[in-house]
Amino acid sequence: MAVFESQKARINSDMLSRYISRPICFVGRVEKVHPTGNSFSLSDGDGSAASVELNEPLDEELSGVVEVLGMVSNKGTIMASAYNILREDKGIPFDLELYNEVLKVIHDFPQHYPFGIATSG
Repeated sequence: MAVFESQKARINSDMLSRYISRPICFVGRVEKVHPTGNSFSLSDGDGSAASVELNEPLDEELSGVVEVLGMVSNKGTIMASAYNILREDKGIPFDLELYNEVLKVIHDFPQHYPFGIATSG
């Protein structure tokens, strides 16, 4: 299943194990970038960590809040197909804690938010 052509569930670190081998969208703050540039770690709104692996090394400095599109591996690592840096240069920081609360509500009440856990590619 190609990540870009399929719906992606928006998830946080606690939900990784439920989405193994499925396309996902993960938003988190960059905590550490591996010296090779082939992987990095993100923290979600609860402060929990998620590991991200890339097919190719980064070609830019990565910091701040990042949205990652990819698949969850059997080890719970996000195998990234693409990422977007969410710029915070307008003076309005991205509220990861609030985003995390929204994810919980959307996942707890899918009957009320059938559109909420998926995003088109």
